[in-house]
Amino acid sequence: MVQIIKDMDELKTFLKAAGCKLVVVEFSAKWCGPCQRIYPLVHAMSLKYQNVMFANVDVDASQELAQIYHVKAVPTFQMFKQTQKVTLFSRLKRAICCYGSGFVGEQIFEFCGADAQKLEAKIQELM
Repeated sequence: MVQIIKDMDELKTFLKAAGCKLVVVEFSAKWCGPCQRIYPLVHAMSLKYQNVMFANVDVDASQELAQIYHVKAVPTFQMFKQTQKVTLFSRLKRAICCYGSGFVGEQIFEFCGADAQKLEAKIQELM
């Protein structure tokens, strides 16, 4: 089942209740076509993966949460374990500065878009 989250207090309570379980938070909007298409798939995953907790935040109804979590597009998925955001990807960036050059790993804590296969693969990897 997907829990609807309306504010920061509800999200904090939800994350604490999850304990060591993976938490998948979908930031979406009612007017968003891709959000409408992926929501039933996310709901199906919530039934399939009983050891993963799922939540949904409507970015229009919960603008404060969307701002705090830097949501710039919908749908956006962020995942948490033990109340902390999980790094979903690592992207290497070439950095050149006055001290020379080197590789810097940039951590990616979210992904955007309605790609159910990508979401499910990441859930399976992290649970």
